[in-house]
Amino acid sequence: MRLLPFNKTILCLTLLFMVPMPADATSAITCHCFTDRSYDAAHPAKADTYFLATTQNSFFAIVFNTDKKSIVMKKQQGTSSDDLWIAYWIASRSGTAADDLLQAKLKSAAWKDVIAPLRLARKTVGAGFSNALNADAPSGRLSEAVVDELFTRYQLLGERELADLRKAGASNQELIIATVIAARTRQPARQLYLDVKSGTRTWGSLLSGAAIDTKNMQQEIATILKLRPQ
Repeated sequence: MRLLPFNKTILCLTLLFMVPMPADATSAITCHCFTDRSYDAAHPAKADTYFLATTQNSFFAIVFNTDKKSIVMKKQQGTSSDDLWIAYWIASRSGTAADDLLQAKLKSAAWKDVIAPLRLARKTVGAGFSNALNADAPSGRLSEAVVDELFTRYQLLGERELADLRKAGASNQELIIATVIAARTRQPARQLYLDVKSGTRTWGSLLSGAAIDTKNMQQEIATILKLRPQ
């Protein structure tokens, strides 16, 4: 098992335990202290995990007008990415605070039980999300429906291309990063995804080739979103 450098390990642990968290969340804690954050041509896939995470977090922060650091902190405290997508989507549609929804979810076995009392219209949350919710779909499927709805509203991909990417197996992270690179390079997002899955390319090599600096990822995404209506 690869260990974090001592000083970064201490920093991670300090950040995690400075903030109170529910007892049942401790088992779900995931460290977002990435040691590899830049592209290395000699090891082209080395930082891909970081590139996927930071691109998703940047997209999330912009579409929900929230602080990226707070999202990372919530993940470090044990909140899953899926639950964050769902909570912030419903918060944006209902006016209920995302933190209140997340707290309610801790006491409930299913998101349907949390959301149903809000009596949100199908049009408000999106048909895909509404269908998944009514079918008692797991959090992973609900979060995909949220991201799909955002992509549709921002017209980031055509309906067919979005469906094809999901059918090919693209996760939320992969869908977002492929679309960001596609917007810069004018290449099909699905082909970029398939190139990475086949092992012929890596996310790091694609970002490098597109001259996308992940330090400016939020600005990169903001530029893309400004060109498209909500």
